[in-house]
Amino acid sequence: MHPGSACSGLSRRSFLADTGMGFTGLALGALLFRDGVARADGTTEPGPTGAPHFPPRAKSVIWIFLCGGVSHLESFDVKPELDKYAGKSIAETPYAGVLATEGRDVIGANPAHGNRKVIMPLQTGYKPYGECGLVVGDWFKNIGTCADDLAVVRSLWTIHNDHGAQLTWQTGRHPRELEHPTLGAWACYGLGSLNENLPSYVVLGVPTGDCCGGAFTHGASYLGPRYGGVRLGTDPRNPLPFIHPPEGTLTTEEQTANLSLLGRLNRLAGIDYPDDQNLRARIKAYELAFQMQTSVPETLELQREPAHIRRLYGLEQDATRSFGEQCLVARRLVERGVRFVQIFHGGGGGGEWDAHAEIKANHGKLAAQVDQPIAGLLQDLKQRGLLDDTLVVFGTEFGRSPGAEGTGRDHHPQGFCAWLAGGGVRGGIQHGVTDELGFHAVQDRHYVTDIHATVLHQLGLDSHRLEVPGRKRLEMDHGAVIQAILA
Repeated sequence: MHPGSACSGLSRRSFLADTGMGFTGLALGALLFRDGVARADGTTEPGPTGAPHFPPRAKSVIWIFLCGGVSHLESFDVKPELDKYAGKSIAETPYAGVLATEGRDVIGANPAHGNRKVIMPLQTGYKPYGECGLVVGDWFKNIGTCADDLAVVRSLWTIHNDHGAQLTWQTGRHPRELEHPTLGAWACYGLGSLNENLPSYVVLGVPTGDCCGGAFTHGASYLGPRYGGVRLGTDPRNPLPFIHPPEGTLTTEEQTANLSLLGRLNRLAGIDYPDDQNLRARIKAYELAFQMQTSVPETLELQREPAHIRRLYGLEQDATRSFGEQCLVARRLVERGVRFVQIFHGGGGGGEWDAHAEIKANHGKLAAQVDQPIAGLLQDLKQRGLLDDTLVVFGTEFGRSPGAEGTGRDHHPQGFCAWLAGGGVRGGIQHGVTDELGFHAVQDRHYVTDIHATVLHQLGLDSHRLEVPGRKRLEMDHGAVIQAILA
């Protein structure tokens, strides 16, 4: 064969190996070609053992991400000074100095973002909750009732000024650097699965749009495809494309026999391709897909939940039903041993929470969709004893600007907040401080990967010990554990 006529992705070595294996090689090669799986070049290093590095405080994580940038100023870092100086320029307040450093730490800071200089008043009311006195904006009043279980980190910052920060929140890296594993992938790479019949990493809701990370926001990159997030719907009749064979084509017994044969062929091929991680992942995926045909629909049968639980999550109301179903599915998944559940809200494009205009209507509507379900999730986990070893994280890519952008607020990466609950985290505390206008994180500042390091620590993992040889990670990528919020 002339070198220029070689088939793309097919080497002479793999062709000879496949044809030399006869039907086994040809059958497996066809499956891999159909699924778009290319063989990995070279060998891979052995991965982790699946055992934690030290005693964990959490077994599972529920990672809630609100796409577009939620206002920290009117949620969990309320700033009354905005009402006091509303309509004035920042230069006319005692806090004029914040403008001198407004772009610090932000890569590619755009003058059109984050520097609106006329202060907008708060767009919702607020009040303290719980014994801890956590002040929460009225948009999140149901979550406020769980204040004594929350550790609010009010001093986060990130490096990116646009919605690529959504990818940064998931991976810690700048969006120009797509090929990096997400936190969910690292957790599953380090610990593996607690339930062989379900994926170890599940994704619910509509993820970030392709403009801002897309599939990379729940991918595994160089860790290999078996550690990537598996997207599930909440309809038990159609939770995952192709999870069921076409109706009337195969009985369960026939499918079992076919997959048994395929498994034997795959294992034979694995002897000749011991270093092909994509092959191993595909074999595992075929096996898991068959097991999931029963386990996933059962997990999604929310009608089995008692009426008071369905009400707790807001399943009886139109506004909260969709996100309430996702939160209830998340509880059922961790209850069955899923390691990492990632829930997106407002995904697609830059994200629905991106309130450049009409922030009062935008955040009021969207918060009404998530507030009760998230509070219901926390309460349900707690009453079942699951909050002790399930870590819940609530976050977004950045905050919103203290200054007005017409009737909205702009992107704001210099200071924003997130909260954690359960899984060995101290409840009822607020850690870190932004200035009085909510412009900069000024005390106990934390880059977003400090959240990652804290989550991995609670799972019993040291990020440095998970490093893959030949894949350089910066110290900033690893982050530092936020010890002050741990029990």
